[in-house]
Amino acid sequence: MHDWLRWLETLHPKKIDLGLERIQRVLAALALQAPAYRIVTVGGTNGKGSCVALLEAIYRAAGFRVGAFTSPHLWRFNERIRLDGAEVTNEALIELFQLINDARGGVTLSYFEYAALAALLHFARRGADVALLEVGLGGRLDAVNAVDADASLIASIDLDHQTWLGTTREAIGYEKAGIMRPARPAVIAERNPPASVLAHAKRVGAAVERMGREFDYGPVRPGRSAAARARGGGCPARLSAGRNSSPTRPAVWR
Repeated sequence: MHDWLRWLETLHPKKIDLGLERIQRVLAALALQAPAYRIVTVGGTNGKGSCVALLEAIYRAAGFRVGAFTSPHLWRFNERIRLDGAEVTNEALIELFQLINDARGGVTLSYFEYAALAALLHFARRGADVALLEVGLGGRLDAVNAVDADASLIASIDLDHQTWLGTTREAIGYEKAGIMRPARPAVIAERNPPASVLAHAKRVGAAVERMGREFDYGPVRPGRSAAARARGGGCPARLSAGRNSSPTRPAVWR
């Protein structure tokens, strides 16, 4: 396993090389352009990993077989790829790496691209119902965007990776909005997203769900019902506050 990971670091001449052409060619060779499982792509400056973890818990509690791809790892590469909460084994990873190597021909892949392919292939081979894919950098040209998301989520938008994404929230927002797809749900967890995000959503015809508009959250004050909190704050009419809501557990409404 160690030898494979060291080799992956040398396969492509650039550590970061945004673009979809290389990975799409290998996806085609693996017949993975349109996986059978549903895909939720999660982007944003901060909060991506937390969103994936929450979604993973929700889907698993509902009885779905859930794959999750996140980065970076803390201790082991295996942490990046989970199925039903279990990290992929070394043996399975080596098999996946070999299958990808056989399929790529002369295409060189970055470390992240190889990892994303391994995750997508692992989920397909193990019969996942849904895959949660965390964007590595940006969104529009990130490796996970090589497959179409059935739903997308942008957790936050701030100045990050400016060398590759741009130096303003508008430029960075445009890159992150690239994970949206026509007529598919696109959750924007920003009260004041850059105009570029909303413009892109409108351009592609995404079904936008925006914090502060279609949904919101907030603490429920002691002695005041969740419904009253929603009415008093001018929030959307239908409020769903779980029975475990408390002053320290936010209620969520739509």
